[in-house]
Amino acid sequence: MLTADSDSVLRLVEIEGRGRALVAAQPLKAGQIILRDSPIVVYSAFPLVKSRSSASYCGNCFRTLSSSSVNVMACPSCSHHHRFCSPNCLTVASASSHSPWVCQALSRLRDCPSLVSQPLERQVQARFLIAAYNLALISPSDFQVLLSLQGQDSPSDAPAVQFLHSLISSVCPPPSLSITIELTAALLAKDKLNAFGLMEPISLQQDGQRSVRAYGIYPKASFFNHDCLPNACRFDYLDSALDRNTDFIVRTIHDVPQGREICLSYFPVNLNYSARQKRLAEDYGFTCDCDRCKVEANWSDNEAEDVNDNGNIEEEEDEGEEIMDEDSDEQMGSDLEHGAEGGEADFPHAYFFVRYMCNRDNCGGTLAPLPPSDDAPSKILECNVCGNLKNEDDE
Repeated sequence: MLTADSDSVLRLVEIEGRGRALVAAQPLKAGQIILRDSPIVVYSAFPLVKSRSSASYCGNCFRTLSSSSVNVMACPSCSHHHRFCSPNCLTVASASSHSPWVCQALSRLRDCPSLVSQPLERQVQARFLIAAYNLALISPSDFQVLLSLQGQDSPSDAPAVQFLHSLISSVCPPPSLSITIELTAALLAKDKLNAFGLMEPISLQQDGQRSVRAYGIYPKASFFNHDCLPNACRFDYLDSALDRNTDFIVRTIHDVPQGREICLSYFPVNLNYSARQKRLAEDYGFTCDCDRCKVEANWSDNEAEDVNDNGNIEEEEDEGEEIMDEDSDEQMGSDLEHGAEGGEADFPHAYFFVRYMCNRDNCGGTLAPLPPSDDAPSKILECNVCGNLKNEDDE
């Protein structure tokens, strides 16, 4: 079952040159919830050494901890490193994500000079491996799901694989589990390709950058491919959801016809062409040739510099109004999906930035309508980064 409400909304297919992909199994409305997914693994993005930031979040559900809350509980074995938002979260974690072995393993690694002197990326990889091996111990079926995800190790990863495998094997080997260097390599490859970042509150961002508080691996969402002009985006409600707060929800940005592939952007859509291609090559191992990239690949350096902080083209005001007046929202949504021809083909995604980019300073989020009510489309758009709401009538 691929969706929260119906297994007929999305269909898993194989697309030549793109691998496994999710397509619309029926016409989808703007703002429609097409997936709610729960993580099989969640792990902290903070260094292993004690930090104020890591103590600011629940060690199980990663909610922001309130300094005035009377319900905050500390792990009895490592109280100064892991705290929990409630007795229930501590109980759940003790039987799952923060089992006695995980607690002991993280404590041993925290005292290991060869690891704590490593860059943050290596320490977070160690956290992931501990979480993954723990998953094998407590839920073998979910561990097999993790191993089934896409991701192949490469020779360039060999030094990290060798270091982490040797470290964990000697310092904190998981009980009743035989780990091999091949398994470690496979797990790190799955993590690199499939982990989603769960972000810190936007109020805590510094220098326009928003940090990750945790990473999660969401098995169903891993099938979404990337597009630099996505037709869906994901929302997480870590601090506001009453339950299952580490779930994330995928909603369509605009109407999507049956049979069309559903794509997310793996990063903020306002990155320029060279930054997007560099990130995709380094983090995901492919080159994007979507309609937007095909256009921007031919831009001169001067044209690229004309993109402002919100990703918008610095064009004449009258021209922007002409685009808005000439095309209806429905037609522009179709143009975004099929690629414009002539006229605005030099920048076919201008409307996307005007309509679906959050205009809050240093946000970079994408707007999607709230879920439709009784098939009536919502006029309220929500930012998937800062949560800001925008009424389309105010445009």
